Amino acid sequence: MSSPDGLPVLGLSLGDVTGIGPEISVKLLASGKLRDVARIAVIGDARVLALGCRDAGLQPAWRAYASVAAIDWSRDEIPLVDLGNVDPSAIPRGASSPDAGRLAGETLQHMTELAHAGHIEGVTFAPLNKGALHKGGWKYLDEHQMFAAWNRHQGFFGEMNVIEQFSTFRVTSHVALRQALEMITPERIASAVHLADDSLRAAGIARPRIGVAALNPHCGEGGLFGDEEIRLIAPAVRRLAEEGIAVSGPVSSDAIFLKALKGEYDGVVMMYHDQGQIATKLLGFNKGVTVTAGLRTVYTTPAHGTAYDIVGQGKADTGALEQALRIAARMAVARR
Repeated sequence: MSSPDGLPVLGLSLGDVTGIGPEISVKLLASGKLRDVARIAVIGDARVLALGCRDAGLQPAWRAYASVAAIDWSRDEIPLVDLGNVDPSAIPRGASSPDAGRLAGETLQHMTELAHAGHIEGVTFAPLNKGALHKGGWKYLDEHQMFAAWNRHQGFFGEMNVIEQFSTFRVTSHVALRQALEMITPERIASAVHLADDSLRAAGIARPRIGVAALNPHCGEGGLFGDEEIRLIAPAVRRLAEEGIAVSGPVSSDAIFLKALKGEYDGVVMMYHDQGQIATKLLGFNKGVTVTAGLRTVYTTPAHGTAYDIVGQGKADTGALEQALRIAARMAVARR
């Protein structure tokens, strides 16, 4: 479903009510920065939106609707589809809450159903707390696995982290490091590189240049510090290059992000979570975006967390949420 003016229609969740999500959502929507990018419907609870207004110290005009289809996009107001499912006065703020996690998951599930029904073209959500989601009954290691289950996805999918300079992808993600080492195989490396190539092409890069990170220090020093580069990573990269993908590696992880920063790569495929997250958060903490790549539904979110230490202080930055909505809009249009 697109709006009458052809802009993509996106759903925005206010995130976990215990964090900064309501505040940054109100700040960004009130700014009007995205009027020419997308039509954005807040999907959530009017009481949480009002809480965000108080946190932000703003009183923008907003209107509640029974459905996305009922929204009058010609009105200069923030449209809200009021689910009436979250009472913020019953949940302490600034700390992880199973109730908040359960309700955040319920809202996202409803938004996924809206996307599947064609009422919205993408889902963007303000920061969540993975522990709260899990304790609230959503028994997945992270929201990406939850989204894959809701989309009945078969095959490889993964987290794509986007900053201005480059994007990162993972062979393994939210698992213990010991388990991650056991999961690194040529097949998973190939799947991650294919996901990177497909996702970057969908983002408008005709021939993405992809670097693959080594696992061990100094690429293993010829097997002195480990042989995964020789035995697993290099052969997989060679086969992918023979397929026509512009991929190179393995590149030592103490050098690959410097190369990417200089513009040598559009995307970096890393072997485990922190190998790339440290680099991307250092370079773009307030503008980094996480995309769940490989699913039929578009999902984007700020790469930062719920920021419990500054909840209710009115000083949370909207930069990453703005970029998340911009990326969701581009992805939605590309999929038409």
